[in-house]
Amino acid sequence: MQSIRRQPGHCLETIVDRTEKAEAIASLNKGFGAVELLVVTRQSGLTVAEVSALRAQVREAGASYKVSKNRLTRLALEGTAFKDIGPMLTGPTAIASSKDPVAAAKAVVTYAKGNEKLTIVGGALKGQVLDAEGVKQLASLPSLDELRGKIIGLIQAPATKIAGVLQAPGGQLARVFSAYGSKDSSGSQAA
Repeated sequence: MQSIRRQPGHCLETIVDRTEKAEAIASLNKGFGAVELLVVTRQSGLTVAEVSALRAQVREAGASYKVSKNRLTRLALEGTAFKDIGPMLTGPTAIASSKDPVAAAKAVVTYAKGNEKLTIVGGALKGQVLDAEGVKQLASLPSLDELRGKIIGLIQAPATKIAGVLQAPGGQLARVFSAYGSKDSSGSQAA
């Protein structure tokens, strides 16, 4: 059995570490390429339970929330539409992301309203850099699912009204015939 010689500056842990980092960067980069929105947050003093609650809330909204090393995240942002948010990655940060252009912003802003330990730093929507206020304004917009529901409601409303209008003349005729029928039967009984 051969033994592995450790040479100064070339230890096995360094090689494994570099491989893991490269895989993490590639995974993050692939994830950034598949989303529409990234929101950068700063978390100062969040407990494990609070982070778990935040992740659950973000997941419920159809988004994801990841804490990663800023340097690795900056490297993963290269070659994506989000490369310009690199300067926001300082201190204890995390990134929420979603395919829906509003979902991640809504979930994070909602959570931040109830917990002062989480602050919105900024973000990017399809490459357009947003400051914290921009992310908050984005969060106030309806999500894609809400918009779809409203559009379907608008489409169905005229159809319902048309059906009501078309049924009204038939109903009016039926009432008129019924009234004449009642009048005739009461008039023939009186004679």
